[in-house]
Amino acid sequence: MPHVFEVSELTRSVRDVIESEFPFVWVCGQVVNLSRPGSGHLYFSLRDAEASLAVVWFRGAQGGKALAGGGRYDPLTGEVYEKSLAEGLADGMEVMVAGRLTVYAPRGSYQLVAELVQEVGEGRLWQEFEALKKDLAAKGYFEQGRKRPLPRHPTKVAVITAPTGAAVRDFIRIGRERGHGAAVRVYPTLVQGEAAPMGIVRAMLRAVADDWAEVVVLIRGGGSLEDLWAFNTVEVAKAIFASPLPVLTGVGHEVDVTIADMVADVRAATPSHAAQLLWPERVQLAQRLDDLEMAMRRGAARLLAQRGRELAVLARGLAWLSPANRLQRLEERFAAAGERLLRAGEAWLGALGGRAERLGERLARRFGPQSLEARGQELSRRADALEAAMKLYAADRDHRLELAGARLAGLDPTAPLARGYSLTTLLRTGKFLRREGDARPGDKLDIMVYEGRVRATVEAAPDDGTGDDGERA
Repeated sequence: MPHVFEVSELTRSVRDVIESEFPFVWVCGQVVNLSRPGSGHLYFSLRDAEASLAVVWFRGAQGGKALAGGGRYDPLTGEVYEKSLAEGLADGMEVMVAGRLTVYAPRGSYQLVAELVQEVGEGRLWQEFEALKKDLAAKGYFEQGRKRPLPRHPTKVAVITAPTGAAVRDFIRIGRERGHGAAVRVYPTLVQGEAAPMGIVRAMLRAVADDWAEVVVLIRGGGSLEDLWAFNTVEVAKAIFASPLPVLTGVGHEVDVTIADMVADVRAATPSHAAQLLWPERVQLAQRLDDLEMAMRRGAARLLAQRGRELAVLARGLAWLSPANRLQRLEERFAAAGERLLRAGEAWLGALGGRAERLGERLARRFGPQSLEARGQELSRRADALEAAMKLYAADRDHRLELAGARLAGLDPTAPLARGYSLTTLLRTGKFLRREGDARPGDKLDIMVYEGRVRATVEAAPDDGTGDDGERA
């Protein structure tokens, strides 16, 4: 069965998804349905041609704190103005709102919690910012694979900033309280206005050309989007991208994210945070030193214990190799070998006696009077059987010899000669003469009779079989 959500559970799940996916967004639209309750919070909606978005601007995020000399300032951006935009916000205004998306559980609707609200004039700068960011991202300026780590405990740092600003003072002050000492060289430049971008680029080129620093730090205090615009220019972005030294940026406040921050190897939230990223706190270094000291003591103790165990092993080995101990061990081995030899001799003699006794018993069984009588009887039976077999064999052989003689006599080619037959050989061919047609006049014949041979010559060829007038040999 699928999981059944409670309303509050589902609402919390949706809120977690929205807040994680949209932690900080900028939204442009027209203010409608503005409400100013007594709490000082502002509630309104941003609307365009197709949709509407609920916005809440809490009093604590509206800024507008009073200055001693008159006027107000935004503690988030450091921007100074005559009056807060929250005081002059009205329906129909075109604004840019920055904040985080969340879900208002009682109504089950999502809303934008505003952190910054700016008029649409700054919105145009934001559009230019987005266009440049998209172009540089396509060229690989923001790739994480090309970014380098900061050096550990740098001792030579080039700082590019306005020399009289609060940012450099905060950076140096915090740097003095951290790390184990470093030299900071300030490369002064304008950080606001039309001339600021090229000034920042020239300062970075000088820092690189001096071949002194281990890292370049680019810092500036807070301000509006327009005040920070020098850090959103293509010239500064290219200079940071081409820098052979790692570049750390700390521009504005935590919510201020510039193009320079995106191109830099490491971004700090503020100038003070930049110093914190470069150097650890000295108390941490002291604690690390204590940790190393304790680890060294533990290592030394383990080393001494190990060497002690090795020494004990060597001492036992040396005692084992001592001549006196070796002689004693040889005597012990000799005595043990003598005992083993004595036991082996006794066991061998016992086994030999038992074997002799068993052999005597076997000999008595095999060659005693009873055994001899039985063997005599067996020998007599076998002699009688052999004699009978010899007689049968001789008779069989005589019979087979007679049969073979009769067959041989029947196969004797000269036996028929005794009855008046003869064998005639034609000398011309050396074969027996079997047909009269094989002989020719003048052929020599060898005729074998029972006793002797007769030579003859064929005087006339045989006739064609019609008469007996022709002479024959």
